[in-house]
Amino acid sequence: MTPRRLAPIDAQTLWLAPKIPNDTFLLFGFDGVPTDLQRTLDDVEARARSCPELSSCVVDHGSLHYPALVGADVERSQLVAHDLRDRTWAGCLAAVSASIGHQLDAGVELWRLHVFADVIGMPGVNGPGTVAVLQISHALGGGGRTSAHAALLFGRAGVVLPEIHPGPSRRLAGLRAARAHRGLLADEAAGVVPAPAPVRPLLRTNALPSGPRSVRTVVCSRAELGGPTVTVAALSAVSTALAGHLRALGDDPSTLGAEVPMAKPPPRQAYNHFGNVGVGLYPDETQSDRLGRIADDLAARRRRADHPAMRASDLAFAATPAPLLRWGMARFDPNVRAPAVTGNTVVSSVNCGAADFAFGGAPVVLAAAFAGLSPMMGLTHVVVGIGDTVAIGVHAAESALGGPGGIDEYAERLGAALPLA
Repeated sequence: MTPRRLAPIDAQTLWLAPKIPNDTFLLFGFDGVPTDLQRTLDDVEARARSCPELSSCVVDHGSLHYPALVGADVERSQLVAHDLRDRTWAGCLAAVSASIGHQLDAGVELWRLHVFADVIGMPGVNGPGTVAVLQISHALGGGGRTSAHAALLFGRAGVVLPEIHPGPSRRLAGLRAARAHRGLLADEAAGVVPAPAPVRPLLRTNALPSGPRSVRTVVCSRAELGGPTVTVAALSAVSTALAGHLRALGDDPSTLGAEVPMAKPPPRQAYNHFGNVGVGLYPDETQSDRLGRIADDLAARRRRADHPAMRASDLAFAATPAPLLRWGMARFDPNVRAPAVTGNTVVSSVNCGAADFAFGGAPVVLAAAFAGLSPMMGLTHVVVGIGDTVAIGVHAAESALGGPGGIDEYAERLGAALPLA
C-alpha cells in the first residue's frame, strides 16, 4: 500500500497506548467447530492480505513527522489458536481477559486473531462452539469501524471500510476555530445549542483500578431489550444495575452518568472519528422517564456535535505540528487525578449488522466487545448487535465493583435489568 500518514488524533491514540492500553477486543461466537481449523485459518490469512489496512504496520520516523501506515506481510503468528484448559464459556472469557493484558506493538502488527475451539456453554449454542477474538490497534479506529475488518476476515461479501478524508492543513485553522467558538458561545446563550454536559462527582468506578480484571457478557435478543434504540435501552439497564450495585456497597449513585463515544458528522477525517460525550443515567426516575431523559441527553449531545465550531476545532487540532503533539503526549501523566469526570462508566455501541458470515462453516451467533480501562475508569461496557442478538461486554477491575465476586454480582443485576420490553 502507499504509505498513509496517520491523522493527529490517530497518532495521539497510538502514542497514548503505552500509558493507557487501548487495543480493541471484538469477540465473535460461532455455532460449531471447523472440521479443518488450519484450512480455516488459511482462508482468514488470505482475506487479511486482500485488505491494505490489515496488511500494514506503523512506521514512526521520528520527532519531526507523524507516524505512517506502510505495507507489511501478514504473518501466520497473527492467527493464534489457543488450547483452553477450561473449555467452558467462563473459562474462555478468562482467557480473553488475560489476552487484554498483552497489548499489540503497532510497529510489528496492527491486529491479532485469537481462536478458541470446542467452547462449551456459549450463549445461543447447544453444543461445542468456536470463539474468535479480533484484537486490533485503536490507531485503526474504534469498534464501530474495526468491526468491518472483522467481518472481512470472516468472509462477509462486499465489505467497504469507511473512507478517510483528512481536512486541509490550514495555517489559520486556530484563528478560525477561535472565531467559531465565539459563535458557539453566542448560540449557547441564545438557547440555540445545548450547553456542555455537566461533569459528574467521582464514584468507586472512577478510582484507580486495582486487583484482578475480568470480562463478562450479558446477552439478550433485540426484542427483549425494548426501548427506542439499543443504545438508550442499554444505558437504562446499566443505570438500574449499576445504581443498585453501588447502593449495596454504600455509595450514592444519584448523580450517576455515563461517558458515551459518539460518531462525529461526516466527512470522516481520521480512523478515530468520534468524541466522548456525557449522558445522565437518572437512576431515581421511573423506567419510562429515564428512557426519555437519556434519549433527550443523547439528542442534545448530537446537536452540539453538529455545530460548525466542533468541525473547526477538529481542523485546528489536525493542523497541530507533529513535534508539538508528540511533546505533549510524552508529558502526559496518567496518574494525575481529576476532581470530576464525564461519566462514572463508559457505554459504547457497535452495530455489526446482519449475522451473515461464518468461521469454517460455523455460522456466527454472537458478537461482543471489551473496552480498555483507564486510571479514571474501572468499569466499561460495549453494546454489540449482530443479527437479532445483542450482547453487553463488561470489563471491570475488582476494585470498581466491590472486590472478589463483584463482577458476577453486577452481571446478574445487568441481566435482570435488560428485558425492558
